[in-house]
Amino acid sequence: MQYQNVCKATFISRPNRFIAKVLVNGQEETVHVKNTGRCRELLIPDCTVYLAGSDNPQRKTKYDLIAVDKERQGREPLQINMDSQAPNEAAAEWLAQSGLFGEQAVIRREVRYGDSRFDFFVESGERKAFLEVKGVTLESDGIAMFPDAPTERGIKHLHELCKAMDDGYEAYLLLVIQMKDVRLFRPNTATHPAFAEALQMAAARGVHILAMDCVVTPDSMVIDSAVEVSLR
Repeated sequence: MQYQNVCKATFISRPNRFIAKVLVNGQEETVHVKNTGRCRELLIPDCTVYLAGSDNPQRKTKYDLIAVDKERQGREPLQINMDSQAPNEAAAEWLAQSGLFGEQAVIRREVRYGDSRFDFFVESGERKAFLEVKGVTLESDGIAMFPDAPTERGIKHLHELCKAMDDGYEAYLLLVIQMKDVRLFRPNTATHPAFAEALQMAAARGVHILAMDCVVTPDSMVIDSAVEVSLR
């Protein structure tokens, strides 16, 4: 997926979940944050962030904050896309060419099943599958983790994926890691043990747990390579 009109800025503060204060070319701007998660380990005063400019004159803010450079001691900064809408867009592009369901697969987005609306429903011959996407922005020492805050919605999706399997569908959880340079994915048990337990249960029931990293640039994010999954 590609962004337009991207520029670099310096992060100042985040007054609430939806906006941030940044410096753009020496001028303070209020920008929209395209991720309502905590992101406390990413949005640190004076860090470098990337903004996508908007052409909509009706907007209250001129920019969306879409990515950040995470400083690492003795290493190059790790560029992380933190746009919460980007994983679904990147997943749609990836599914179309991944071969996971075959070249003739019909892919539909935002399909309701039970009490949930899953990100994708795929039909390919006799195969019918639901696939839910979760974006991952939390990283520590090369290990990507989800969630960065408790997510009852995430647990609900896992239970619904299990129910779909009971009804004869295939079920997938696709963890889109919004960065490169990670060697492993594992659930963030310390932050939300109930999600980690639900993930283990879903995997044991037969839900496919996929983790993919991404090539991230200031103006793009593309799903790239599989990452090993550890459920513990």
